[in-house]
Amino acid sequence: MYIHRNIHWKITLRFAWKFLLIFTAWSSLMMLAHVYLHNKGTNVSIPFAPLGTIGVAVAFYLGFKNNQSYDRFWEARTIWGSIVNGSRNWGNQVLAYVSNFHKNTSLTDAELHEIHKRLIYRHLAWINALRLQLRKQSSFSPNYVGAIKRFQTSSPERSHWEKEVKPFLSEKDYEDLICVQNMPAQILRRQGEDLQFLMEKMRVIEDFRHIDLMASLKDFYADQGRCERIKNTPLPRQYSYFSKVFTWVFILLLPLALVNEFHKMGTGYDWLVVPFSVLISWIFMTMELVGDNSEDPFENFINDVPMNALCRNIEIDLREMLGETELPPRVLPENGILM
Repeated sequence: MYIHRNIHWKITLRFAWKFLLIFTAWSSLMMLAHVYLHNKGTNVSIPFAPLGTIGVAVAFYLGFKNNQSYDRFWEARTIWGSIVNGSRNWGNQVLAYVSNFHKNTSLTDAELHEIHKRLIYRHLAWINALRLQLRKQSSFSPNYVGAIKRFQTSSPERSHWEKEVKPFLSEKDYEDLICVQNMPAQILRRQGEDLQFLMEKMRVIEDFRHIDLMASLKDFYADQGRCERIKNTPLPRQYSYFSKVFTWVFILLLPLALVNEFHKMGTGYDWLVVPFSVLISWIFMTMELVGDNSEDPFENFINDVPMNALCRNIEIDLREMLGETELPPRVLPENGILM
Protein backbone atom coordinates (compact mmCIF):
# COMPACT_ATOMS: atom_id res chain seq x y z
CA MET A 1 0.00 0.00 0.00
CA TYR A 2 1.39 3.38 -0.98
CA ILE A 3 1.46 5.50 2.19
CA HIS A 4 2.96 8.86 1.19
CA ARG A 5 0.56 11.76 0.90
CA ASN A 6 1.57 12.48 -2.69
CA ILE A 7 2.54 9.92 -5.29
CA HIS A 8 6.09 10.49 -6.51
CA TRP A 9 6.34 11.49 -10.15
CA LYS A 10 8.72 8.58 -10.81
CA ILE A 11 6.01 6.07 -9.90
CA THR A 12 3.48 7.96 -12.01
CA LEU A 13 5.88 7.87 -14.93
CA ARG A 14 6.50 4.14 -14.48
CA PHE A 15 2.79 3.54 -14.77
CA ALA A 16 2.27 5.93 -17.64
CA TRP A 17 5.26 6.07 -19.97
CA LYS A 18 4.21 3.31 -22.37
CA PHE A 19 0.73 4.71 -22.68
CA LEU A 20 2.08 8.24 -23.20
CA LEU A 21 4.20 6.96 -26.09
CA ILE A 22 1.20 5.17 -27.60
CA PHE A 23 -1.04 8.22 -27.26
CA THR A 24 1.62 10.52 -28.73
CA ALA A 25 2.26 8.21 -31.67
CA TRP A 26 -1.45 7.75 -32.37
CA SER A 27 -2.40 11.43 -32.19
CA SER A 28 0.64 12.40 -34.32
CA LEU A 29 -0.29 9.77 -36.90
CA MET A 30 -3.87 11.06 -37.02
CA MET A 31 -2.63 14.62 -37.45
CA LEU A 32 -0.31 13.62 -40.30
CA ALA A 33 -3.18 11.78 -41.96
CA HIS A 34 -5.43 14.80 -41.48
CA VAL A 35 -2.90 17.21 -42.99
CA TYR A 36 -2.19 14.92 -45.94
CA LEU A 37 -5.83 14.16 -46.70
CA HIS A 38 -6.93 17.76 -46.07
CA ASN A 39 -4.48 18.89 -48.77
CA LYS A 40 -6.11 16.30 -51.02
CA GLY A 41 -9.51 17.80 -50.31
CA THR A 42 -10.66 15.02 -47.95
CA ASN A 43 -11.83 15.73 -44.40
CA VAL A 44 -11.23 12.89 -41.91
CA SER A 45 -12.26 14.79 -38.77
CA ILE A 46 -15.46 14.04 -36.86
CA PRO A 47 -17.76 16.38 -34.90
CA PHE A 48 -16.81 16.81 -31.27
CA ALA A 49 -20.36 16.64 -29.91
CA PRO A 50 -20.88 12.87 -30.45
CA LEU A 51 -17.46 12.10 -28.96
CA GLY A 52 -18.24 14.38 -26.03
CA THR A 53 -21.32 12.29 -25.35
CA ILE A 54 -19.20 9.14 -25.46
CA GLY A 55 -16.70 10.77 -23.08
CA VAL A 56 -19.41 11.58 -20.55
CA ALA A 57 -20.73 8.00 -20.72
CA VAL A 58 -17.22 6.57 -20.30
CA ALA A 59 -16.56 8.86 -17.33
CA PHE A 60 -19.75 7.68 -15.59
CA TYR A 61 -18.84 4.07 -16.32
CA LEU A 62 -15.32 4.50 -14.96
CA GLY A 63 -16.68 6.29 -11.91
CA PHE A 64 -18.96 3.37 -11.12
CA LYS A 65 -16.14 0.85 -11.61
CA ASN A 66 -13.74 2.83 -9.41
CA ASN A 67 -16.36 3.15 -6.69
CA GLN A 68 -16.96 -0.60 -6.65
CA SER A 69 -13.21 -1.30 -6.71
CA TYR A 70 -12.62 0.99 -3.74
CA ASP A 71 -15.44 -0.71 -1.84
CA ARG A 72 -13.69 -4.05 -2.37
CA PHE A 73 -10.36 -2.65 -1.16
CA TRP A 74 -11.89 -0.97 1.89
CA GLU A 75 -13.83 -4.09 2.86
CA ALA A 76 -10.59 -6.11 2.62
CA ARG A 77 -8.78 -3.60 4.83
CA THR A 78 -11.67 -3.61 7.31
CA ILE A 79 -11.53 -7.41 7.51
CA TRP A 80 -7.82 -7.33 8.27
CA GLY A 81 -8.47 -4.68 10.89
CA SER A 82 -10.88 -7.16 12.48
CA ILE A 83 -8.19 -9.86 12.30
CA VAL A 84 -5.71 -7.54 14.06
CA ASN A 85 -8.17 -6.77 16.87
CA GLY A 86 -9.31 -10.37 17.16
CA SER A 87 -5.71 -11.59 17.32
CA ARG A 88 -4.91 -9.34 20.26
CA ASN A 89 -8.09 -10.48 21.96
CA TRP A 90 -7.11 -14.13 21.31
CA GLY A 91 -3.73 -13.63 22.97
CA ASN A 92 -5.39 -12.00 25.98
CA GLN A 93 -7.98 -14.78 26.24
CA VAL A 94 -5.38 -17.54 26.05
CA LEU A 95 -3.23 -15.99 28.77
CA ALA A 96 -6.18 -15.22 31.05
CA TYR A 97 -8.37 -18.29 30.51
CA VAL A 98 -5.86 -21.15 30.32
CA SER A 99 -4.82 -21.41 33.95
CA ASN A 100 -4.77 -23.61 37.06
CA PHE A 101 -7.90 -21.99 38.45
CA HIS A 102 -10.17 -24.96 37.65
CA LYS A 103 -7.59 -27.74 38.02
CA ASN A 104 -7.04 -29.83 41.14
CA THR A 105 -3.41 -30.72 40.31
CA SER A 106 -1.64 -27.55 39.31
CA LEU A 107 0.54 -27.33 36.25
CA THR A 108 3.89 -25.66 36.57
CA ASP A 109 4.40 -22.18 35.15
CA ALA A 110 6.59 -23.70 32.45
CA GLU A 111 3.86 -26.14 31.44
CA LEU A 112 1.25 -23.39 31.29
CA HIS A 113 3.60 -21.21 29.28
CA GLU A 114 4.10 -24.03 26.79
CA ILE A 115 0.32 -24.32 26.30
CA HIS A 116 -0.02 -20.55 25.89
CA LYS A 117 2.82 -20.51 23.38
CA ARG A 118 1.34 -23.40 21.39
CA LEU A 119 -2.06 -21.71 21.04
CA ILE A 120 -0.63 -18.29 20.24
CA TYR A 121 2.02 -19.57 17.82
CA ARG A 122 -0.57 -21.66 16.01
CA HIS A 123 -2.58 -18.47 15.56
CA LEU A 124 0.47 -16.76 14.07
CA ALA A 125 0.72 -19.69 11.68
CA TRP A 126 -2.92 -19.07 10.72
CA ILE A 127 -2.51 -15.39 9.83
CA ASN A 128 0.59 -16.08 7.75
CA ALA A 129 -1.01 -19.06 6.02
CA LEU A 130 -4.07 -16.93 5.23
CA ARG A 131 -1.84 -14.20 3.81
CA LEU A 132 0.02 -16.64 1.56
CA GLN A 133 -3.19 -18.27 0.41
CA LEU A 134 -4.74 -14.92 -0.51
CA ARG A 135 -1.59 -14.02 -2.46
CA LYS A 136 -1.95 -17.01 -4.77
CA GLN A 137 -2.72 -15.94 -8.32
CA SER A 138 -6.03 -16.97 -9.82
CA SER A 139 -7.29 -17.18 -13.41
CA PHE A 140 -8.50 -13.57 -13.26
CA SER A 141 -5.51 -12.08 -11.42
CA PRO A 142 -4.44 -8.83 -13.10
CA ASN A 143 -1.42 -9.01 -15.37
CA TYR A 144 -0.28 -5.45 -15.76
CA VAL A 145 2.54 -4.47 -18.02
CA GLY A 146 5.77 -2.69 -17.36
CA ALA A 147 6.46 -1.08 -14.02
CA ILE A 148 3.20 -2.11 -12.40
CA LYS A 149 4.08 -5.77 -12.65
CA ARG A 150 7.45 -5.26 -10.94
CA PHE A 151 5.75 -4.83 -7.58
CA GLN A 152 3.98 -8.17 -7.90
CA THR A 153 5.35 -11.31 -6.26
CA SER A 154 4.89 -14.73 -7.72
CA SER A 155 2.43 -17.16 -6.19
CA PRO A 156 3.79 -18.53 -2.90
CA GLU A 157 5.80 -21.72 -3.31
CA ARG A 158 6.45 -24.37 -0.66
CA SER A 159 9.57 -22.48 0.42
CA HIS A 160 7.39 -19.54 1.43
CA TRP A 161 5.24 -21.79 3.62
CA GLU A 162 8.32 -23.35 5.22
CA LYS A 163 9.81 -19.95 5.98
CA GLU A 164 6.71 -18.09 7.15
CA VAL A 165 4.32 -20.75 8.54
CA LYS A 166 6.40 -23.73 9.66
CA PRO A 167 8.25 -21.87 12.49
CA PHE A 168 4.95 -21.41 14.32
CA LEU A 169 3.79 -25.03 14.11
CA SER A 170 5.02 -28.29 15.55
CA GLU A 171 6.74 -30.60 13.08
CA LYS A 172 3.76 -32.98 13.13
CA ASP A 173 1.22 -30.19 12.63
CA TYR A 174 3.14 -28.78 9.68
CA GLU A 175 3.57 -32.13 7.94
CA ASP A 176 -0.14 -32.89 8.44
CA LEU A 177 -1.30 -29.48 7.19
CA ILE A 178 1.04 -28.76 4.27
CA CYS A 179 -0.83 -31.26 2.09
CA VAL A 180 -4.37 -29.97 2.73
CA GLN A 181 -6.28 -27.79 0.27
CA ASN A 182 -7.05 -25.01 2.75
CA MET A 183 -4.34 -24.77 5.37
CA PRO A 184 -5.74 -21.73 7.25
CA ALA A 185 -9.11 -23.42 7.78
CA GLN A 186 -7.44 -26.60 9.03
CA ILE A 187 -5.17 -24.65 11.39
CA LEU A 188 -8.26 -23.17 13.03
CA ARG A 189 -9.75 -26.67 13.22
CA ARG A 190 -6.57 -27.83 14.97
CA GLN A 191 -7.01 -24.95 17.44
CA GLY A 192 -10.53 -26.17 18.19
CA GLU A 193 -9.31 -29.71 18.80
CA ASP A 194 -6.65 -28.38 21.16
CA LEU A 195 -9.20 -26.36 23.12
CA GLN A 196 -11.40 -29.43 23.43
CA PHE A 197 -8.43 -31.41 24.77
CA LEU A 198 -7.61 -28.69 27.29
CA MET A 199 -11.20 -28.69 28.54
CA GLU A 200 -12.02 -32.42 28.58
CA LYS A 201 -8.66 -34.02 29.33
CA MET A 202 -6.49 -31.47 31.10
CA ARG A 203 -9.32 -29.49 32.72
CA VAL A 204 -7.43 -26.18 32.51
CA ILE A 205 -10.44 -24.41 31.02
CA GLU A 206 -14.09 -24.84 31.93
CA ASP A 207 -17.23 -24.67 29.79
CA PHE A 208 -17.82 -20.93 29.72
CA ARG A 209 -14.20 -20.10 28.90
CA HIS A 210 -14.21 -22.81 26.24
CA ILE A 211 -17.33 -21.25 24.68
CA ASP A 212 -15.70 -17.81 24.63
CA LEU A 213 -12.51 -19.13 23.04
CA MET A 214 -14.52 -21.03 20.43
CA ALA A 215 -16.45 -17.83 19.67
CA SER A 216 -13.12 -16.19 18.80
CA LEU A 217 -12.33 -19.07 16.42
CA LYS A 218 -15.77 -18.57 14.87
CA ASP A 219 -14.91 -14.91 14.23
CA PHE A 220 -11.61 -15.92 12.62
CA TYR A 221 -13.45 -18.37 10.36
CA ALA A 222 -15.84 -15.54 9.38
CA ASP A 223 -12.95 -13.16 8.62
CA GLN A 224 -11.25 -15.81 6.50
CA GLY A 225 -14.48 -16.50 4.61
CA ARG A 226 -14.96 -12.81 3.82
CA CYS A 227 -11.39 -12.60 2.51
CA GLU A 228 -11.96 -15.68 0.35
CA ARG A 229 -15.17 -14.20 -1.02
CA ILE A 230 -13.32 -11.10 -2.21
CA LYS A 231 -10.42 -13.16 -3.53
CA ASN A 232 -12.53 -15.72 -5.40
CA THR A 233 -15.26 -13.41 -6.69
CA PRO A 234 -13.87 -10.84 -9.12
CA LEU A 235 -15.53 -7.60 -10.05
CA PRO A 236 -18.08 -8.68 -12.70
CA ARG A 237 -16.15 -9.05 -15.93
CA GLN A 238 -18.62 -6.99 -17.93
CA TYR A 239 -17.69 -3.92 -15.87
CA SER A 240 -13.96 -4.56 -16.00
CA TYR A 241 -13.77 -5.57 -19.67
CA PHE A 242 -16.09 -3.04 -21.26
CA SER A 243 -14.62 -0.15 -19.31
CA LYS A 244 -11.36 -0.89 -21.14
CA VAL A 245 -13.13 -1.20 -24.49
CA PHE A 246 -15.06 2.05 -24.06
CA THR A 247 -11.97 3.90 -22.84
CA TRP A 248 -9.92 2.80 -25.85
CA VAL A 249 -12.75 3.68 -28.28
CA PHE A 250 -12.86 7.17 -26.81
CA ILE A 251 -9.06 7.55 -26.91
CA LEU A 252 -8.74 6.37 -30.53
CA LEU A 253 -11.45 8.75 -31.75
CA LEU A 254 -10.29 11.72 -29.68
CA PRO A 255 -7.66 13.21 -32.08
CA LEU A 256 -10.15 13.18 -34.97
CA ALA A 257 -12.66 15.13 -32.89
CA LEU A 258 -10.16 17.70 -31.60
CA VAL A 259 -8.93 18.65 -35.07
CA ASN A 260 -11.95 20.81 -35.93
CA GLU A 261 -11.91 22.53 -32.55
CA PHE A 262 -8.29 23.68 -32.86
CA HIS A 263 -8.63 24.41 -36.59
CA LYS A 264 -11.27 27.02 -35.71
CA MET A 265 -8.63 28.89 -33.69
CA GLY A 266 -6.66 29.64 -36.83
CA THR A 267 -3.69 28.44 -38.83
CA GLY A 268 -0.91 26.89 -36.78
CA TYR A 269 -3.09 25.74 -33.92
CA ASP A 270 -3.92 22.36 -35.47
CA TRP A 271 -0.91 20.61 -33.94
CA LEU A 272 -2.11 21.47 -30.44
CA VAL A 273 -4.27 18.41 -30.99
CA VAL A 274 -1.31 16.20 -30.09
CA PRO A 275 -0.53 17.45 -26.53
CA PHE A 276 -4.19 17.93 -25.61
CA SER A 277 -5.12 14.53 -26.99
CA VAL A 278 -2.29 12.91 -25.01
CA LEU A 279 -3.35 14.73 -21.84
CA ILE A 280 -7.02 13.79 -22.09
CA SER A 281 -6.18 10.21 -23.05
CA TRP A 282 -3.82 9.90 -20.08
CA ILE A 283 -6.51 11.13 -17.68
CA PHE A 284 -9.07 8.60 -18.90
CA MET A 285 -6.55 5.76 -18.97
CA THR A 286 -5.38 6.62 -15.45
CA MET A 287 -8.97 6.44 -14.19
CA GLU A 288 -9.29 3.04 -15.87
CA LEU A 289 -6.04 1.74 -14.35
CA VAL A 290 -6.88 3.02 -10.86
CA GLY A 291 -10.09 0.98 -10.86
CA ASP A 292 -8.34 -2.03 -12.38
CA ASN A 293 -5.52 -1.85 -9.84
CA SER A 294 -7.89 -1.65 -6.85
CA GLU A 295 -10.41 -4.39 -7.60
CA ASP A 296 -8.19 -7.22 -6.31
CA PRO A 297 -6.81 -6.03 -2.93
CA PHE A 298 -4.82 -9.22 -2.14
CA GLU A 299 -2.61 -9.44 -5.26
CA ASN A 300 0.40 -7.75 -3.60
CA PHE A 301 0.48 -4.72 -5.86
CA ILE A 302 1.54 -1.35 -4.51
CA ASN A 303 -2.01 -0.24 -3.63
CA ASP A 304 -3.15 -3.49 -1.99
CA VAL A 305 -3.76 -4.36 1.66
CA PRO A 306 -0.34 -4.42 3.44
CA MET A 307 -0.74 -7.92 4.86
CA ASN A 308 3.00 -8.41 5.45
CA ALA A 309 3.08 -5.42 7.79
CA LEU A 310 -0.17 -6.37 9.52
CA CYS A 311 0.97 -9.96 10.14
CA ARG A 312 4.27 -8.75 11.53
CA ASN A 313 2.52 -6.28 13.86
CA ILE A 314 0.28 -9.06 15.16
CA GLU A 315 3.30 -11.30 15.68
CA ILE A 316 5.12 -8.64 17.69
CA ASP A 317 2.08 -7.91 19.86
CA LEU A 318 1.33 -11.56 20.66
CA ARG A 319 4.93 -12.55 21.30
CA GLU A 320 5.29 -9.59 23.65
CA MET A 321 2.21 -10.90 25.49
CA LEU A 322 4.15 -14.15 25.97
CA GLY A 323 6.99 -12.17 27.53
CA GLU A 324 9.40 -12.63 24.63
CA THR A 325 11.99 -9.94 24.05
CA GLU A 326 13.77 -11.15 20.89
CA LEU A 327 11.22 -9.88 18.42
CA PRO A 328 11.39 -9.38 14.64
CA PRO A 329 11.49 -5.79 13.38
CA ARG A 330 8.37 -4.15 12.07
CA VAL A 331 7.91 -4.09 8.31
CA LEU A 332 8.86 -0.62 7.09
CA PRO A 333 7.82 1.00 3.81
CA GLU A 334 10.28 0.98 0.95
CA ASN A 335 10.05 3.96 -1.39
CA GLY A 336 6.71 4.78 0.21
CA ILE A 337 5.30 1.28 -0.36
CA LEU A 338 4.19 -0.84 2.59
CA MET A 339 3.72 -4.49 1.67
